Amino acid sequence: GLQRLGQGLEAEAGPVEVKWDRDMCARCGMALSDRRFAAQVRGGPKHTAFKFDDFGCAVFWLMDKPWADEAATEIWVRDMRSDTWIDGRKAYYVANKATPMGYGFGAVASAEAGAVNFEEARKRILAQGK
Repeated sequence: GLQRLGQGLEAEAGPVEVKWDRDMCARCGMALSDRRFAAQVRGGPKHTAFKFDDFGCAVFWLMDKPWADEAATEIWVRDMRSDTWIDGRKAYYVANKATPMGYGFGAVASAEAGAVNFEEARKRILAQGK
């Protein structure tokens, strides 16, 4: 599990615990239920953790955040093969039509046939314009 500090406070970095089927996506409001495609972003003035049901929601949500590209901003994605959190910028993305909001990318920890890197996945999601 995740390390806790003091009185139930969350650690200062890394992904936070998700209450599956209860926590809501910061962009679309849907519950995070499919563990394979969830994402988290940590950043902004208070280094807050924001949760998303689909990597595509995180990509669009980040567009108007002035801190989106800061080194301190963390992006975590669920590895759809191993059900663990991995660094979103270092992950590879596989086309998968069955993501919760239909953006169509699932993250994996290492390169595989047909997978694209973070920037390419981000470009392809933004090109969908939804």
